[in-house]
Amino acid sequence: MSEIDLHNSIKNKDEAKIIDLLEDKSLNIEMVKEIYFAFKTHKEIVGQVAMNLSLRTSVYDRELEYSETIVELLRDLATNEADMGARWAVAKNPHTPADILTLLSKDEVNLVRALVATNPKTSPAVLEKFFSDEKIVRDGLSGNPSTPVKILKILANDADKMVRMRLAENTNATPEVLKELLEDKDENVAMAARTNLERQA
Repeated sequence: MSEIDLHNSIKNKDEAKIIDLLEDKSLNIEMVKEIYFAFKTHKEIVGQVAMNLSLRTSVYDRELEYSETIVELLRDLATNEADMGARWAVAKNPHTPADILTLLSKDEVNLVRALVATNPKTSPAVLEKFFSDEKIVRDGLSGNPSTPVKILKILANDADKMVRMRLAENTNATPEVLKELLEDKDENVAMAARTNLERQA
């Protein structure tokens, strides 16, 4: 789409067309920015902008499509109250700056905090505080490579099998923690721990 067509869609408030455009992760990021600031109070469009940023990035490739514009949009979305789902997308995005994750760590919505708990960019100090948060938040710590080792050691004895499984797969789990999980009563957890230990060797 040309810039002229985009400007016309914005000017005419062609919301359906704009939402459709945002489903394309290859849409020029500057166009995404222009749409966002033109429709900052529109719940559906704000949510779609957040989704567009999620599609551009990946938990598996943290350098994928990094740009200052993406960071600028993430910063603004973090405090945009038009759509709560946008904060979820910001909380899990690998390009969200640590100071924004610290802000979102105090969010009243537990799912937002839970996603912050899984983000490797979250500071160890914030992750440590999450250990005393409710279960849905605390559970996110086990798979986060930035979680302090002393917390990982405690989580090795968690009653929840999925917490122990994420811990067994955590790239930052120490050999000491993984060796403890080799004796786990769940054979899948023990197998994951063994695989992780072999990878670290």
